[in-house]
Order: sequence, then C-alpha cells, then structure tokens
Amino acid sequence: MTGIPVAPLLRWAGSKRGLLPKLLPYWPATAKRYIEPFAGSAALFFAIAPKAAILNDVNQELIQTYRTVRGRSQQVAAALGPLPRGKRSYLKLRKANPGNMSAVDRAARFIFLNRYCFNGLYRTNEDGHFNVPYASKRTGQLPDREQLSRAAGCLRRAQLHSSDFETLLKAEARKGDFVYLDPPFAVANRRVFRQYGPQVFGLEDLERLATLLDVLDNRGVKFVVSYAYCTEALQYLSTWTQRKVLSYRNIAGFVTQRRRAAELIVSNFAPAVA
Repeated sequence: MTGIPVAPLLRWAGSKRGLLPKLLPYWPATAKRYIEPFAGSAALFFAIAPKAAILNDVNQELIQTYRTVRGRSQQVAAALGPLPRGKRSYLKLRKANPGNMSAVDRAARFIFLNRYCFNGLYRTNEDGHFNVPYASKRTGQLPDREQLSRAAGCLRRAQLHSSDFETLLKAEARKGDFVYLDPPFAVANRRVFRQYGPQVFGLEDLERLATLLDVLDNRGVKFVVSYAYCTEALQYLSTWTQRKVLSYRNIAGFVTQRRRAAELIVSNFAPAVA
C-alpha cells in the first residue's frame, strides 16, 4: 500500500528526515492507512507515500498550505516563481497579512518563509504573527513545479485535519491503521526552541499521549512514537518497546550547539528489519 516516495515540501524544526532509515522498517506492508497527528513536514509520510492517510497538525497555516498545494499545485508554483529571493523580500512577506491574500498566494508565502527562515522553525509572537528571522545560508531551493505536483499527488490520498492529537485519534484510528507520532519535546516542561505557536506541548500532553497509546493498542492499531531520549519519555512510555537511536538535532540557538542527539523510538510491535 505504498507509492513512489516524494521529497518533503518543507524544512521543519525537528524533522525526522535524518531518522528515516530507522523509521521506515516499522511501516507494515499490511497497514490499511497511515495516520500522523503531528505532521510538520511529514517526512515519513512522503517517504512512504501511502495509498490512504490522515495528516493532522495544530498549525492551521501548515494544513491550509497542504490543502492548497493538493488542489492547486501549479498555481502555487506560478506564484512562487516571481518572488524575489533575499532578505528584503523575506521581511516584506513576513510582514504581510496572510488574511488578506488568496489561498494560492498564502500558500506561496508560507512555503517561501519556511524555506528561507532560520532552520525551518515555525514560531509566532503573542499576536500570532510569524516572527522567525531570515537565514542567508543552507536553506536549499524552493520546491519547483514538478516537486509540487508530485507532493500534490501524494496529498490527494490523504485527509487533512487541524485538531488536537487526542481528539483526532480517538475519532479516527481503527484496527489496521498505522499511527506515527512525533510530538514536540516537553523535556522537564521547558519550552524547547523547535516548538511553535501559542500551544506548547507540555508534560500533561505527554501524559495524555501515554494514556492514548493504551487506547490505540486495544483497538488493534500499530503505533510508533519518536521522542527525545529523556527521563520523562522513559517514564511515561515505559509500557512499550523502547529503542535508543542517534539523530542530528538541527535546532539550537547557536551553531556550536548543533549535535547528534539521542532519541527514543517507542512502538507496540517489532519492525520488519532491525
């Protein structure tokens, strides 16, 4: 139940692109549907390209961008093409009110800002305005027409939602589904730089997630959780099989703080290949 892998459209703080070799073996060939409640750049989803999926994220701008790309990828490509590159253009678009834009221009703005912002971070101020600084290096290129078209084809096989992860999974997850959860880190309830928006994923949310895993398992749903290797995760997720892996954490306040970091993969089943 998979198609041709597609490159993710977006850079994203905490993206699991570097962890894909460890995650892909967990995808069961017999899975009926793929569900990702904390989508972000949806790197695993695009790598698997499942035939049926649900993508969810509390970031409504992100989900609306996916919806627009899904239905109007060529128009989004046409809107992205003429946008001048550089800091001046970035700051002008960042200042613009997306509420006054068409869906296509709004999606193009989101993709442009995501590409050229600091490390793919999505962060807003108290008024909900995107405020991440410009990055002059190591941003890569904007997705072109072909990449947008391929992503649109993959997204057309997915339902797109923007709601709380627990609400979504209790309503949607059923026997035969595969759920991948990659929530923001809530280490000792500190605000981690990769978190975004007014809703911070805290320890109470980690506790909700731990309780929800029991619900999923009882329904016959296979799940995988990736999380920071920390005392909180080891405690709250102790019921399930745990595997320590190393990944490159590319979000930090200073370049010298970027390093390979330990992460935890938690699941209720064994991967096809260790």
